[in-house]
Amino acid sequence: MVQAIDPRTTGIRLRANGITFHCIEAGPKDGPLVLLLHGFPEFWWGWRYQIEPLASAGFHVLAPDQRGYNLSDKPEGRRAYELDTLAKDVLALGEELGYSRYSLIGHDWGGLVAWWAASRHPELIERLIAINAPHPAIAGAYMRRHPSQMLKSSYIGFFQVPYLPEALLAANDHRVLRRALLRTSRAGTFSEQDLVEYRRAWSQPGALTGMLNWYRALPLKPPHRSPDKLRPPVLAIWGMRDRFLEFGLCEDSLALCANGQAQKVEMATHWVHLEEPERINRALIAFLKA
Repeated sequence: MVQAIDPRTTGIRLRANGITFHCIEAGPKDGPLVLLLHGFPEFWWGWRYQIEPLASAGFHVLAPDQRGYNLSDKPEGRRAYELDTLAKDVLALGEELGYSRYSLIGHDWGGLVAWWAASRHPELIERLIAINAPHPAIAGAYMRRHPSQMLKSSYIGFFQVPYLPEALLAANDHRVLRRALLRTSRAGTFSEQDLVEYRRAWSQPGALTGMLNWYRALPLKPPHRSPDKLRPPVLAIWGMRDRFLEFGLCEDSLALCANGQAQKVEMATHWVHLEEPERINRALIAFLKA
């Protein structure tokens, strides 16, 4: 059984792309760099079962709180959360640590950022692992062809409204967010202690607005103009019982890759890396060392 990293692990502060990030760092400083990019509504704690196994496998691991989340800076305004800016955060963190190439592992929104960073700067990315996360370039077209996915993503429209989503998500000690995690995952995935850690992160000043600004910046998404297939090797891991995202998004994303493969996890949900950490960690390490 994989043991979670201590939630009180002391983080580091890194200045990158004009803001300060709170990050958890582990593993040998001279090992290959792997950046772990969490999604909504998580923070670095979303990688609690992956950080130490990857570090023990010889990787230099960095798990940042992405901009707007937990203890990282929270710039004002939705334009501070455009996809190009989010991708530049990743690249700047790699540069700050002195690496010219590195691998990215992203879940949910973190996976979208990883896809975008690899598409914009493939020369910097060694390998890419996207966990239940589609390439941003295909998401809109897929939804237009599949009303079922549009219905699953309808909450994004509500998140565009100012102020009201923050009030709803904060009410009753973040009850909506807590219930969303529990309702969309397998039983036992999120413990009471996990929810304490998440509530602490959501309660940071400005955090809910920062988190929602990722969605509010979606209408500002720049076009994806690359005529070439994505060059870095890609592994897309997909929990097939995801209540938010259909597997067709994964297939369309891999169609953009020169060397892409999918690994389905039939009984897992959107939170596959938390539900089946031993299996997922084996897959991550094998792919990164291939």
